[in-house]
Amino acid sequence: MKRLCVVLALLSSGAVASDKRSGVEYVSPETRALQADDFANPGMLWVGGGEALWNEAVGQTKKSCASCHQDAKQTMKGVAARYPVFDEVRKRPIDLQGRINQCRVRRQKAAAFAFESEALLSLSAYIAHQSRGMPVTPPRDERLWSYIENGKELYFRRIGQIDINCASCHDARAGQRLSGNLIPEAHPTGYPIYRLEWQSAGSLQRRMRGCMTGVRAEPYAYGSPEMINLELYLMNRAAGLPIETPAVRP
Repeated sequence: MKRLCVVLALLSSGAVASDKRSGVEYVSPETRALQADDFANPGMLWVGGGEALWNEAVGQTKKSCASCHQDAKQTMKGVAARYPVFDEVRKRPIDLQGRINQCRVRRQKAAAFAFESEALLSLSAYIAHQSRGMPVTPPRDERLWSYIENGKELYFRRIGQIDINCASCHDARAGQRLSGNLIPEAHPTGYPIYRLEWQSAGSLQRRMRGCMTGVRAEPYAYGSPEMINLELYLMNRAAGLPIETPAVRP
């Protein structure tokens, strides 16, 4: 119980106030309208592609995701809202993209998707889309506590030649402008997102690597423990906000 109180305090200290705001509140009305319209939202192209992949039989087993999980609209509802979770196989946290690749390799006997590949982003977007509107609900699993602590430490660690941390912008300067855009509170509720800057969909890890490069730091590798721990902390920090996938951002 004492450890739980420490972790809950850890999550609240240094994080945004209880009136936390989604990144969609920091974009223009035109971008908000684009996200809200499924016929105009470009991220829906990845959702549609993911639906096709969900039903595609692949690998040595010739099984599809639907072979085991049936209708994603039912079985995947709420899944993205609780990831990352503790993985019994790896004995550490795993995010949604890691789980997709784990299933491909272990269950379908197929090659893992490459990070930031259209296939991995599409299947991730399709699964996460089934949780749209549901609140982020991180698991209260004591096995995750040390990883959440590490994620917070990374969030507040000063890095790069500019010598700042994530909180320098997303806590201290949320709502202010950087390069003409309002700085959001860094709640990862819409990933994979479509960024107008990228003219493509991308993962949370791509966005975090972009921030690290922006402060002239060496970014953590895709799929690294540091990336997963940061994602875990950020999702705990965003608890209660609704999933928006696919979100649209500048």
